[in-house]
Amino acid sequence: MEEILRQQIEKIVPLTDDEFRLVLSHFSVGNYKKHQYIVQQENPVPYVHFVVKGLLKSFYIDKSGKNHVLQFAMEDWWITDNQGFYNNQNATLNIDCLEDAQTYYITLEDREKLCNELQKMEFFFLQKMTAGNIALQNRILSLMSKNSEERYIQFIQLYPDLIHRIPKTLIASYLGISRETLSRLWN
Repeated sequence: MEEILRQQIEKIVPLTDDEFRLVLSHFSVGNYKKHQYIVQQENPVPYVHFVVKGLLKSFYIDKSGKNHVLQFAMEDWWITDNQGFYNNQNATLNIDCLEDAQTYYITLEDREKLCNELQKMEFFFLQKMTAGNIALQNRILSLMSKNSEERYIQFIQLYPDLIHRIPKTLIASYLGISRETLSRLWN
């Protein structure tokens, strides 16, 4: 399990064994069951999670009670409510497990300590945040400019493994379309 985290970091910055031990000392391991929440709206957001095993989703429940899926996070991905985590605010999003999951998680305080102790980790986290912002920008542009079929095709191309792990209702919510529209596209 440790090797998965090390490989994730070393895609961006090399680490000696001593440096990786330092990195690991700032993380904790979380084990979660299917349907378990790791972040809930209106509650503090103490951690950012690196997914080692399993599948999670972040979603927002609007005032009418409708769920809006923002993100799925499978193995080798990071997930949190960024606004709550980085601004020390209560969550606006929920994050729950679609499958049993195992994560490495870190507090903001430990993340800042780690970056001070090992400068290359600051670069790593900056690269991960930049990639996340680019993905979010692309997702927003897709929702604004592509029709439902184009969004569905893009989802299959970007995430071919997820199509079989996620219920159609959640994929439809992520794509901003109805379940019925997705069923027509699926066939």
